[in-house]
Amino acid sequence: MQSQVNLSFRDAESTEDWERALITGNGRQGALCYGSPRALRFTLAHEDLFQPVTEPLPAPATAAALPRLRELLAADRFGDAARAVCDLAVQEHPGYAETRWIDPLIAAATLTFTPDSPGDGYLRGTDFATGVVRQQWSGVTCDAFVSRTADALVVRITGTGGTVRIGPIDGTPERPIGFSVDRLGDDLVLTGRFTGPLWAGALDGWTVAVRVRRTGKSVLIVARTAPGLRPPASALAELPSGGFQELLEEHAAEHRDLFERVILDLGGRREQTLFDAGRYAIISSTGTRPPTLQGVWSGTFAPPWRSGWTIDGNLQAALLAVHPTGTPELMPPLFDLLDALRDDFRENARRLYGLPGLYVPAHLGTHGRQNHFGPIWCLTFWTAGAAWLGRLYVDHWQHTGDRSFLDSRALPYLREVAEFHLGFAEIAGGRARFSPSYSPENDPGGCRDQATVDAALDVQAVGDMLRALLTLAPRDADAPRWRALLDALPPYRINDAGELAEWIDPRFPDNHEHRHASHLYPFFYAGDPAFETDPALRAAAVRAVRSRLRWWLSEESDEMGYGLALLGVAAAHLGLAAEAYAALDRIAGAYWRPNLVPTHNRDHMFNVDLAGGLPALVVAMLLQSRDLDADGVARLRLLPALPSAWPSGRVRGLVARGPVTVDLSWSPGDFEATLVSPVDRTVEVTHPRGTTTLPLTAGRPSTV
Repeated sequence: MQSQVNLSFRDAESTEDWERALITGNGRQGALCYGSPRALRFTLAHEDLFQPVTEPLPAPATAAALPRLRELLAADRFGDAARAVCDLAVQEHPGYAETRWIDPLIAAATLTFTPDSPGDGYLRGTDFATGVVRQQWSGVTCDAFVSRTADALVVRITGTGGTVRIGPIDGTPERPIGFSVDRLGDDLVLTGRFTGPLWAGALDGWTVAVRVRRTGKSVLIVARTAPGLRPPASALAELPSGGFQELLEEHAAEHRDLFERVILDLGGRREQTLFDAGRYAIISSTGTRPPTLQGVWSGTFAPPWRSGWTIDGNLQAALLAVHPTGTPELMPPLFDLLDALRDDFRENARRLYGLPGLYVPAHLGTHGRQNHFGPIWCLTFWTAGAAWLGRLYVDHWQHTGDRSFLDSRALPYLREVAEFHLGFAEIAGGRARFSPSYSPENDPGGCRDQATVDAALDVQAVGDMLRALLTLAPRDADAPRWRALLDALPPYRINDAGELAEWIDPRFPDNHEHRHASHLYPFFYAGDPAFETDPALRAAAVRAVRSRLRWWLSEESDEMGYGLALLGVAAAHLGLAAEAYAALDRIAGAYWRPNLVPTHNRDHMFNVDLAGGLPALVVAMLLQSRDLDADGVARLRLLPALPSAWPSGRVRGLVARGPVTVDLSWSPGDFEATLVSPVDRTVEVTHPRGTTTLPLTAGRPSTV
């Protein structure tokens, strides 16, 4: 059976702006499809195409200065502590005199097709189920997709002939790049060469090979971007053979399997379309590496924040819906990336703090060294990154039940992270203190100093990791040490306004006019027992959500849409249906362009973090789950934050921790859920009518 193109949306916007292009990708390669009947453009990118711009340096050797840094912080000299790190770094290497960024993810080339038959009536759209982008006008149709199986862009134009050319994208690279184009008959090969001194491990360049085949008024173009230099003839010889339909059938089988793991029906509401669009973007930009800030697409030499991986919330938001929407195979690329950078993380811990274990910086790219920090953005003080990423290891185990992964990858990672914090946390009088500390990317009370002590996120992420270790490896030789640190973690603070405070240290006032809400970390995931047992603490979390949301819903907020998605997820976790939907409604109305790709700010900056955040918010309103405890019981909540805007609907294929697969439908006054577990287990289901406990037999559906 041939794969048909069934467009998930249609749009009449012709554009020369790559940020408003339609997207297709296989995770390794991406194509931005745009233009008009005068010329169709395909801007190509590759997940490994980072231009060598800034040579990585060892993290600054600040370990010996740690006592002095702690003295400065204790004396309220927060800015002085941050500047002291910068001064030490410059003394060690003059390259730290200026802010050092990771290398930028750049575009590979733009492929242009100029048709013989331009016309009117331009329409475009994307089929999320197959990954095909269609552009068409009177009598002409152009279909394009990036094949998961053949690892190439495949384009078919019918109804017209035309010319094909390839060249570098517009703009000036930060460092010069040498470009050349070879033509072999109708075929083309663009070569990009990075010039200047290159350090060990730096990429030397890339090639884009393009094969063009014509039959009457039909043109087939197959293109592949490959890192590294190679002879043009060899690059062309490596392109896949086969016709358009054959290549599409092979690709669509894999892509459709991933996309159709979850089917959401909200009666055709915009939230349903954006849920699908977000999942499509994340599936299409996860390859051997997780999605960067721009997924696997780039149309510039200077992407915002270099379009690497930012792990103080961005990457976590992009991946937040991967597990509950039943696509766990999209998560190991993150673990592979962290494995590849593990030696850098160990060296960071040693040089920055004189400790064993892992220290993961906020910005990752071609290396994992802590090179990016400054006197305001004092990122060497952010020590919670590795622990936060540890939650993703735990969630992979919780959503797959993969024992091999738990034993060979999750537990070894968590042990190393714990080793760092066992040495870093100061325990005096039975209480642990985290100094220095940093709550991404906030400044207490709106002052300029971001250097702090005892950010709530530090306690939350470390506590989350320690509880997981004690549950998953209770007889480990280090278990008594884990327990001692867990018992010493300070209690959360409620501020004078009755809100959960972002810093446990009372010296730091809250600043709600901010894009991050890191102190709500437990409510992005499986929760924290402290909020289950203490009603006052839970009420404080509710107040904190509402205070932060008031700013987000004002006209003063205009940045980082994924932060609003995380805030909405926290609201849903706390049962705040109206607040969760208010966040979703603002996101849907302000942060998605007609090409159905989200932006970082309102209609500004192509960015895929929200492509993961919005589906995660929708899921959180319909299904939540806790970690399995030692008793092995799966604990689920159905429709925990169902908004009045969705009086009826259904969803198939959600996955709760356990794992337990959930199909769910609801209508006014009624609901039905079908649960399936891969193993025999007991499940405790909280739902609008109470709580039901029932046994599940492996592979056998059971209905609530």
